[in-house]
Amino acid sequence: MRSIQKKRTNLFYTLLSLPATAVGFCLSTQVAALSWILSTQYKLHIEDVALVWLAGPLSGIIAQPIVGMMSDKSWFMGGRRKPYIVMGGMLGAGMLLALPHIDLISQSSGASIFVVAVIVSLLLDMSINVTFNPARAIIADVTPPGLDRIKGFSWMQVVSGTFGIAAYFVSVAFGNMALIYVAAFVVLLFSTVPVFFIEEPRVLHTEAAEQAPTTGRSSLSDGVAILFPLYGFIAFGLFVVLNKMIFQGGWDGIQTYFMLGCLVATIFMGAITIRKGKRQPSDTNDFQKILLAHAFSWLGIQSMFVMSYFYIKEKMLPGLDTSHVIANAFSSIFSTSEHTAEQTAGNILSLGFLLLNVVGALLPVLLLEPLSKKMGKVKVYRTAIACMTAGYFLLYLAGTRELVFYLGMIICGIGWSAVISIVFAIMTEKVNARKMGMFMGLFNFSVVLPAMMTPGISKIVHDTGNYALLFLIIAISLLVSLICWLFLRD
Repeated sequence: MRSIQKKRTNLFYTLLSLPATAVGFCLSTQVAALSWILSTQYKLHIEDVALVWLAGPLSGIIAQPIVGMMSDKSWFMGGRRKPYIVMGGMLGAGMLLALPHIDLISQSSGASIFVVAVIVSLLLDMSINVTFNPARAIIADVTPPGLDRIKGFSWMQVVSGTFGIAAYFVSVAFGNMALIYVAAFVVLLFSTVPVFFIEEPRVLHTEAAEQAPTTGRSSLSDGVAILFPLYGFIAFGLFVVLNKMIFQGGWDGIQTYFMLGCLVATIFMGAITIRKGKRQPSDTNDFQKILLAHAFSWLGIQSMFVMSYFYIKEKMLPGLDTSHVIANAFSSIFSTSEHTAEQTAGNILSLGFLLLNVVGALLPVLLLEPLSKKMGKVKVYRTAIACMTAGYFLLYLAGTRELVFYLGMIICGIGWSAVISIVFAIMTEKVNARKMGMFMGLFNFSVVLPAMMTPGISKIVHDTGNYALLFLIIAISLLVSLICWLFLRD
């Protein structure tokens, strides 16, 4: 073991953060470029774009639990997590390079643009999902519970967030095509370098692992039972898959009603879980409440990722003079190309997410980590989610003005900084460390299942023609998440 790991220096935490940074940079590239390239270069409709994004949650449902359980029980290439990080990084870099050439792949294969876009997106998301679990589980594996683990996940967000800022900067300054090629290099590099500097423990012995209760059930049946608060999301996920892949959209007429029914059912099952926790407090019940709260957070966040471009295009651009757009002026510093309406929308989107990530990168170490020591992680997290909720309400009320849009994204960045840092420190201290990969996979269901609802939300927004409704839906979703967090023990 190298001295930087024994002493847990800042350099060690930086290296430990690189795999998660590769995942984050890949996701930032998706957010900045995927909807843009599918809409502008390949002319896909908003609902088709939402379906392409659906490939990610589908691959996550399959890949994350499997990879999590396999990494818990396997050991090769000198680790249980490192092999999956390397393989995921190589696949991700390849699929990023495929994005600008979907039309060529379509022509050579004879498949439609839509089918090729789905396959490339599916494999890109598969790479993210293969890397996602191990990249976070390895942080928990090599840091003890408590302040060291908080620091590990805080540094993860600082490093990842900093490169997220760089991703949106490249997008605004040099264009999304340049970003895609830069991302391919960064993802491959950051997925392979840490392998040579981080030593994984062969045997995991922690206080949490030794005291964690065991059951006679298999991991699979135990996992299904733990997912109880998310059964409503699971039902809608099955509905979407059956409707689109088997019934060719024949159930579209009832999609909105079924989605609303599933959300009501989820809230009802969440209330049962919360009530049970009051009678019989346990780490398992706390983990279920984290799943429930995080699911509603991600329902809003994923909707923002997928549909913000269309909000800007339909609601902001009609009232903007493109020659006086701040994002275009920023882009003009680095490029002299003419700013079309589509490029302007992309520039505003990228600058907005750049600001979101600036806040997300700086707050974990500068503010969230020290506050967690004084107030407790859960209280700090609740405050961050409350700020994010307020930011979305601001975007709903006045987000069509460019400056207000940026202000709203800055406020939302407070919540974003916690959603991808502190929540992992909270969650990992509630589970058996020897099954960290499996629980990371279960935790990811609170991300991928809500993401499968974005086609339903996009349909509501498109059918009403009121794209501002997007941010009202997101704000309500974050408010439900905040209420759920009020019932969690610190």
